[in-house]
Formats: sequence, structure tokens, C-alpha cells
Amino acid sequence: MAGSILEKGKLIYSSGQPMTALHIIAKGKVRATYPGGTYTLVQGDVIGICEICSEVHFVDYITLEDTTLMTYPLNNIDALEKVLRSHAAMVKLFLLSLFRQLNIVLEKVMPAETICDNLYQALTNDYSQYTALCSRYRVQPRALNLSEMNAYLGAETPDAWMGDYYLGLQHAYAGEGGKFLCQEVGLAMGILIRGSQDFQKTYASLDEQFQYRRQIAAFYFDSSGDDLFEVLTSLFIRLGPNCEDAGALLSIINRIIQEFEKDPAVDQKAVSQRIQIFKKSLSAMAKPDTSAAETADAEASGNSTVLSEISGSLTTILGFAGADLEIGPAFRQHVIAYKALEDKNSTEEEVGRLRRMLTAEFNELYAAVFERSLQTTTLPIPVRMFLYFGYVDEELAGAANCAVLYDLACNMENHSEFGVYTFYHWLLAVYNGDKNPSRNEFDEDFFDNINKQKATGKLTEAQATAMKNDALLKVKFEMDNLFVSVNKITSGRITTFCPLFAEDNVMRDLRDSYVTVSQISKTLEMIKGVDYSVFFRESLDLENSSIMGKESIHLEFLPDVILMPNVGVRGVMWQEIEGKKRNSPSRMIFSIFHMEDISATMVRLAGEFRWEMCKRVQGSRWNDVSERSLTSEYFDYVQFYRKNHDLSNDAKEKIKTSLQRAKNSFKEMFVRDYIVWIFFEGTGSPRLNKVARKILLTYCPFPAALSKTQEQNPMFTELIAHQRVLMNQRLHHIDMFMQKLRVSNVAIPQTLEAERSFTEGKI
Repeated sequence: MAGSILEKGKLIYSSGQPMTALHIIAKGKVRATYPGGTYTLVQGDVIGICEICSEVHFVDYITLEDTTLMTYPLNNIDALEKVLRSHAAMVKLFLLSLFRQLNIVLEKVMPAETICDNLYQALTNDYSQYTALCSRYRVQPRALNLSEMNAYLGAETPDAWMGDYYLGLQHAYAGEGGKFLCQEVGLAMGILIRGSQDFQKTYASLDEQFQYRRQIAAFYFDSSGDDLFEVLTSLFIRLGPNCEDAGALLSIINRIIQEFEKDPAVDQKAVSQRIQIFKKSLSAMAKPDTSAAETADAEASGNSTVLSEISGSLTTILGFAGADLEIGPAFRQHVIAYKALEDKNSTEEEVGRLRRMLTAEFNELYAAVFERSLQTTTLPIPVRMFLYFGYVDEELAGAANCAVLYDLACNMENHSEFGVYTFYHWLLAVYNGDKNPSRNEFDEDFFDNINKQKATGKLTEAQATAMKNDALLKVKFEMDNLFVSVNKITSGRITTFCPLFAEDNVMRDLRDSYVTVSQISKTLEMIKGVDYSVFFRESLDLENSSIMGKESIHLEFLPDVILMPNVGVRGVMWQEIEGKKRNSPSRMIFSIFHMEDISATMVRLAGEFRWEMCKRVQGSRWNDVSERSLTSEYFDYVQFYRKNHDLSNDAKEKIKTSLQRAKNSFKEMFVRDYIVWIFFEGTGSPRLNKVARKILLTYCPFPAALSKTQEQNPMFTELIAHQRVLMNQRLHHIDMFMQKLRVSNVAIPQTLEAERSFTEGKI
């Protein structure tokens, strides 16, 4: 078949044009454009293979150089099957191009979602700081209506497993077994059709994220000029460069410029003109000042000092692990190869294989370094940076990042008393017996696993007893069942994960993204300020059982927060209790450098905890509405919403849409409602329907002060009044019990006093 030659800059297809053919690139390069980004198609790639299930193209294609195309007409799916059966060599070509393109766009979704989350948080923070400065300097602030802008909820985000799935298919078809798989045309057709559908869903997710970015961007740069960039720059010019807050204000403006100057979500030409106008104004205001240069020189000098102290970090870390570490030489070679990669997040098979080898070796090295750390009280700084942050090499991390990691490592303290652990300190807690290892994928804890082996005859009684008391074996159990999987999950880079700290993966300032005890505490207080009972468990008062009998009380168990040694974007609600002990803290896990808003992530995990804890308490009856509980009532509400007369037709349509967005997961739908409950309903901005609101208020009640405020809102008045009736009944019971104790001259336990305060919502 003769090829057609297109010159550089030629538009092949634009979004919306009919899908009539597939084109194989025999020579040249083509740029594919999707909402918010582009990727490059090269020789062997197939234009349109990702759109075979669509009647029109939704990606734009334009040649980047003179390009030769081989064209295959495609009017329908049957025509594609005929092409594959008549041109067997095309099967592998079509599949590999599909996988490559699909993996590229899948890899873009998570960073794009992170950008959306960060933009919303930045927008609210920027406007808050603007109004605060106006108040401080008695300037009348310009009003911007942010009330209609919600946090990004990621309605169409693809499933996390999809990246590994298509990357695995790419490796399978590219490998030696690929030629045998390609012989099954029916299998290839199924994969092509499913892949095209998944590409379209991923495209929809990227489009949703891009449209959301446009909405946010419009608050910063609007065509009318009445926007946040205008009010901030006007305020800066009004205050002048010598004002004590000028530096902070200019920092905000510079960050906005950096974020939007080349962002496709804005009119770049118009934005560039406005930025240049501001920079000219800035230049006119500037006076000779050497402080900035001196600061830069000081920072460079400090970085140089740090680099000299940690020079040869990889050698130091491997030396600390011990000469008997077999993977040492291979790990060193693989680190060198990884540093040399131009694109460390490439989906190419060889790069993926290198990352997998590095991951396995890193895990083994981490276990060896931890074990060796138990034998000394002094850890070299590079070793501490490795254990806390996954750092292995100064060149890979970058000079500026090394300085931050060095400073953090030197000042790192054990905050386990506050329930916040670096992963290294968590392993120490497991080793010292302060914490038990987490459950494995079969929901077995460490002791269950040993008992199971003993029951099947794999272990003797003596061996089982010895293993239960082996502290290092507990650490190994935790490494195998928590570290290996969660380090990858929290990073958010499922398909391109590599545990080594690399400059390429840092998307925000390290110090800003560093998770601190203060951040965790403030976020927990914020959540409890709306849902005060979230971490309380109903229990018997065992310490005062002779007095209290079977009188129930509520005890609070704040979560243990574990910080994984990586840069990431996801949080994980790992387990709701420790082992089988209901009266124990849950385990929530984050990256130590969390690139998203920590409060938004923790609220999501609190919602997951609410759901999972209720299921744990209710057992097999978690969805039985005859046994009233959070999960059973919410399950009943979602399952039968169409027959619910308390819901309007509009509300029912919204529930249908929400359920689709939650991929028919009742838990995910509840978590999304819980996020709305904390961020909006709890702040006087009702968003839920009245049925969902009643369920949330019943099982996630407001504290007393917030109830008093919200009672003025007609949407809450009746619900809170009903809650107060139930509360007064419980208070009456407690008061009668306390009076009985007084009559009997029995001292009232402090736990009963606390239970009364809990019932009132005054914790």
C-alpha cells in the first residue's frame, strides 16, 4: 500500500471530525493534543486506534515534521476485524500503539488531579490572604464570588488498577510470547475495543480536570480584568515595595505568574501581556538592592556545604547496610542507570523493568539498613535521609532538595507519643512491641498467621512460640505486608513507581508538602469541629466495672498516622483497628512529602474510617436496615432512593449521577457525602439532600457549639431538635445513674462525667 506524505504543520484531524480511517506512521512524528496537554506519536504508532469505538475523533493530530502515513479505511468495527485478519502483522502494531497511548494519558490523570486540588486550595488561601491584608491596612477589598466554586472531587477518575493492567498487556505483547497472543484475533479485537473505551473514559477525566482548571483560572485571569491577579497586583502597588508584607504578597503574585504563564487553561497571549505590564511596574518601583543576590549566594553556599557533607551518599548507605548485602553492586549499577534516564517516568518496557528491579532492591536494602540501625545509636545523615525519605543519591535528589532533606533529617524527632510516625519510627515501635504488625491481605494479623502455620503442621508448638516472640520477624511481616504495597499506593504513580527520592517527582516546595505533627493535629481538630464523635468507640468501663456494670461509655482513639518515605499524592486508610482489638487506634498512611492538601486527604480517610468501623462493629448485618446503623441506613437510602417519597425528582437524578461517578460503590458515595458534610454542611453551606443530611447528622453529629449555630438554619432546625430529644433522654439516664451512685455514697467515676460531656457534645 502506497503511503501519503504530509508536510510539517499539517492538521490531520481535529476534534469532532468523523472517524473514517486508521493511519500508521511509516515515517515522521505527529503531535496528539488532549485537553490540557499533548503527547507525541512516532514511527509505528497508529493514529485513531484509541478512537475506534467513537464515531468522531476527540483528539487533535498535527504533524511535527514531514510525515508518511499508511491509511486503512475504517467505517465500523467489522472493518477493523477484516484488517486484522487480512494483515496479521498489524495486530501487534495496533495493540502496542494503543497500549502506549493509553498508558501515557493514564499517567497524566493523577498529576492533573493533584493540580486541580492544589489550585482550589491556593485560590481560597490567596483570597483569604488578600482580604486579611486589606483588613490590616484598612483597604476596602474587592469582592470575588468564590461560593460557587467547590473543591475538585474527581468524578471521572479512572480506576487505579488500569495503569498496571495496560502496562502489563504492553509487556506481554512486546515480549516473546506476543507473537502467539497476536494469533488470537478475537482476543486482540476485545482488547482494542475495551482499550478504546478506557481511553475515552480517561480522556473524559482529563477533559473534566481541564475544564475545572479553566474555572479556577478564570478567577485569577478573567477577560474583563476584574480578577484576583488584578486585585493582588493593585494592592502590591498601593502598599509599595517597602511595606513589611510586600515580600509575602509578591511571593503570591510570582507563584500565580509561574502557574499560569504557560497554562493552556488561560488565554496565554492576554495573560502574558498583563504579566509584562506588572513586571514593568515592578521595575519602575525597584530600587538598587543587593539583598536578593546576597540571599541567593547564601543559599548556594549552604547547598554546597550540605553536598560536601553528604557526597557519596549511596556508598555511605550501602556501607552501613554491610558488605554481606548481595544486592549492593546491582543496586548501585541500577541507580546509575536510573539517574541517566532522560524520562524517569517513561512507560517503555526497559525503563519499567529497571524501576521494578530498583523497587525490589530498595525494599531489601531498607530492611537491611533498619536491622543494622538497631545495633548503633548514631546514624550517618545520609542513612537517616534514606530511612525517612527514601533518599539514596545527591545527584538524583538535586542540590536544593538535598539541603531541605539534610535539614529535616538533622532535626527529625520521634513524634510517636503524638501518634505520628515516620516509617522508620513505626518499625521501631513494632520492633519494641509498642505496636503490633498490620494485618495482611487475608485479614490475618501476625499471630493469626503463625497459628495458621502451626495448625497446618508447618510449625511445631516450640517454633510457633519462638516466632511470636521474634521482634525482627514482626518487622519483616510489616515490611512484607505494609511497606511493599503502601509505599507504591501513596506515591500515586502506580504504573511508573520507583521508591528512590528523585527531583523529577517533586511537584511542590518540599517544606510546604512536608507533613508535620502540627498539620495532622490541626486537621483532626478541624474534622472533630464538625464530627466530634468520629474517633470515639462505644465500650464498657472495664477499669470501673464494679461500679459501672454494663453501663456503656465512649472512649476516643485518635488514628496512628504513618508517613511513608516517598513523595506522593494519596492517603490510605490502612486498617480501622489494630488486629482484633476494637479499642485501638486506626492506621492512616501518607507520604512524608504529601503533594496534595493534607486536610482534604485526611477528611476522605476519616469518611472511609467511619464506614469501615461501622462495618467492623455491625459484622454481617452491616447492611441490614432492621439493625439501625450508619452503613445500613445509608445502604438502604442509596439502594431504594427511586422509591423514596422524601426525595424530589431532581434529588433522585443527582443521586443517580453521584452513584455513577462513584462507580456504583456505596462506600465511595458515602465518603464523597462525608467530605461535603465536613467542608460545606458543617460550615453553613448546605449541599446534601435532606435524607442524606439526616443520616449524617444522626451518626456524625455536630458538637454542641456548632449545633446551636446550625439550629438557626431551617434545613437543620427540625433535625437538631430531634437530636436534642434523644440527647436529653440519654442525659436523663446518666443523671439518674449518677444520682443512684451519690445516694449509695459511691464516688462517681471520671469516665461517667466524661460520658455526660460526650453526650452533650462538649468534648
